[in-house]
Amino acid sequence: MRASDIISAFIMEMLEEANGEVELKRNELAQQFNVVPSQINYVISSRFTPEQGFRIESRRGGGGYIRICRINSDRSAQLMHIINSIGASLSAFDAQVFLKNMYDYGYIDEKVFSLVSAAVSDNTLTEIPQPQRDRIRATLAKALLMRA
Repeated sequence: MRASDIISAFIMEMLEEANGEVELKRNELAQQFNVVPSQINYVISSRFTPEQGFRIESRRGGGGYIRICRINSDRSAQLMHIINSIGASLSAFDAQVFLKNMYDYGYIDEKVFSLVSAAVSDNTLTEIPQPQRDRIRATLAKALLMRA
């Protein structure tokens, strides 16, 4: 298991224990996991985004902190927010990240995850010229997820 996964799981556990809101000190967390503070920034910015149902607040300086709050909203509203955040273009890598996060957080089930992943993969879109592929992938992903 990668350090990012371990740190993310640790923060998720803290959020569960603290009823959806936790305040962290970046340097202390970095020392605890023996990583550089930028690794903590990476985990927070990639795994605790609004698209994944989180709000981040931070304050810099000696008494600084990072506060992570779980946003309580219904599934369909959150799913629409995620779909709207896809934009006009979507790389194969970003598509897999979006779908994996949506699956991990329970917005889509395994069948939808597998079907949409297959539909937007580079293997499926191989006949489409590269300049158009990411735009078509975004359109496909949005259309399929809206039906999920």
